[in-house]
Amino acid sequence: MAETIYDVAIIGGGPAGYTAAIRGAEYGLKVALIEKTDKLGGTCLHVGCIPTKALLFNAEIWDHLKHAAEFGIGGMGTPTLDWAAVLKRKDGIIAKHVKGLEFLMKKHKIAVIAGYGRLTGPAANGVHTVEVTSGEAVSQVQAKNVILGTGSEAKMLPGLTADNSILTNIEILSMEQAPKSLIVIGAGAVGMEFASIFRSFGTEVTIVEFLPRVVPVEDEEISKELTRLYKKRGIDVNTGARVEKVEKTESGVKVTFTDANGKTQVKEAEKVLVAVGRAGRTENIGIEKTKAELERGLIKVNEAQETAEPGVFAIGDIVAGLPQLAHVGAMAGMVAVAKIAGRTFRPIRRDRIPGCTYTEPQIGSVGLTEAQAKEKGYTVKVGKFPFAGNSKATIVGSHDGFVKIVADAQYGEILGVHILGPEATELIAEAVAVLELEGTVEEMMFAIHAHPTLAESLLDAYGAVEGMAINA
Repeated sequence: MAETIYDVAIIGGGPAGYTAAIRGAEYGLKVALIEKTDKLGGTCLHVGCIPTKALLFNAEIWDHLKHAAEFGIGGMGTPTLDWAAVLKRKDGIIAKHVKGLEFLMKKHKIAVIAGYGRLTGPAANGVHTVEVTSGEAVSQVQAKNVILGTGSEAKMLPGLTADNSILTNIEILSMEQAPKSLIVIGAGAVGMEFASIFRSFGTEVTIVEFLPRVVPVEDEEISKELTRLYKKRGIDVNTGARVEKVEKTESGVKVTFTDANGKTQVKEAEKVLVAVGRAGRTENIGIEKTKAELERGLIKVNEAQETAEPGVFAIGDIVAGLPQLAHVGAMAGMVAVAKIAGRTFRPIRRDRIPGCTYTEPQIGSVGLTEAQAKEKGYTVKVGKFPFAGNSKATIVGSHDGFVKIVADAQYGEILGVHILGPEATELIAEAVAVLELEGTVEEMMFAIHAHPTLAESLLDAYGAVEGMAINA
């Protein structure tokens, strides 16, 4: 029997890879999905987005329980944290969605191939060969196109190795109990989310960030306000700080750093989380055998996610120039298979990608920050509306934060939306649609928002651009 030749072979079964596989099958392509582990889902499902957000939801409930009396709930006594039950629920959520992915693969007749996939070089007679290693067995998968979606892994500080006291996102999700104290190195989304989780559970938290502000990709006003709110929660935030040394002690870990004033500081804690970014897995996948080009360890692609090697595409965390976010990888996968299938697609626009950080309060943002808009030469008008003026925020007991609209003064086009506050990660979806449709402040001021909702805060923020917010 002739060997199967697939329309597309995808290396990596994370959100980028499995999304590409499903969409490819929906287009009628014959798809193979190669995954080195025994479960689909990648970092996001197993040790990233999903388990982290599960813990954040637990932390949110825990925070509400602290104030149960304010909501008329009495007779509870003193709540106690059952960490084993927290982890069990988290693991149950992961297992449910792993089974869901297995079902989707069968539904769409996608061939899931277990093993480590590597490129073997350019196509021969229009067919690529992918070498797949599973244990000691080596086989080959042939396909007209190959999509690389091998994901990323946490970076570690030089000289350190992850263990039970020096943690990455993997180890921190499987601790036997919540630590009494935690030092977080890095104040991006990962570091800030874990700082929020464990502070809610009563952990003494210290954040050490090299850059001048936390969540540095966000608008500066978001960073400033979140820093204030974290300090209000009792979190020790140190920005502009350089880590000099991380040492293990009898009781945990000691971190020495130089603060923003040039003074040496020493902090001790049970655990330290290293959250200094992620490195794309581009080594040992056969890139060097192709024309595909790397930029600082990541793969360069065109607007269709194609590399310089004909028939080889790259998606997800290994792509140069795109943020390492699950939803970006998934969309990149849909773009790549649309190109392969000869279907219409829209390239990913960097300024249309929503960023979500599930801290308390949450951050949702899309488009240009105020500083970026000015750098691009726009004459900018800004509108801000505080959640303190929103009735639904009062109902849910979450008044911290604001909505900020960045608009072009000449034509009124909305250039960026930045939200810090309750359900910001949900609210930002409206803003993505508005930017995609090139909406203006005038148009959105007359878009009816239901009352009472948190979404009304956007309506007031649009009005604030013209100095006409109703509730402020």
